[in-house]
Amino acid sequence: MTLRAAPQRFDTANPHVGVSIAVFREGRVLLTTRTQPPYVGMFTLPGGHIESGETASYAALRELQEETGVKAKLVGFNQYVETVTPPNASGISRHFIILSFVGIWTSGDGSPGPEAGEILWADPKQIALLKTSPYLIEVVTNAQKVLARKTLPD
Repeated sequence: MTLRAAPQRFDTANPHVGVSIAVFREGRVLLTTRTQPPYVGMFTLPGGHIESGETASYAALRELQEETGVKAKLVGFNQYVETVTPPNASGISRHFIILSFVGIWTSGDGSPGPEAGEILWADPKQIALLKTSPYLIEVVTNAQKVLARKTLPD
C-alpha cells in the first residue's frame, strides 16, 4: 500500500526543523507567548530554528537565552512534535518538526523581547487554563518525566 498525502502547496520543499526547551525552576516551567506566526499570542515553550552548523541541543539553549534571557543546564531530549499548518489564504501550508529538550534553570528571570511576548513561570497543572500552542500539555508532561529520571553530569 502506498501512502499519499493530499495535494498541498508548502512554503518550502522541506519541513522546517526547530527546537524548543522545557526549562524547570522550583517545579514551574518557563512559558512565553509567541509574537510571530504561527500561534501568535499563545503560550508555548521557548525555541526556534536550528542554524546551519549547530547541534540541536546547542540551538535549544541559544534560542532560550536569545528569546528570554534565561540560561539553563540541559538535562536531555524530550520528544519531537510535528505539525502541518492549514493552508493560508494563498493556499500555502507549513510543515514543522520541533525537537524538544528539557533543562534546569541556572539564571535569569526571563524578559519579553521581539520573539517572546509575555513570560510566565507556570505550574504545569495550570497550563490547561492557558491559551497554548498545540501539544504543549503533552510535551510538558513528558518533560517532567524526563526530568525525574535523567540528569546529565556537569
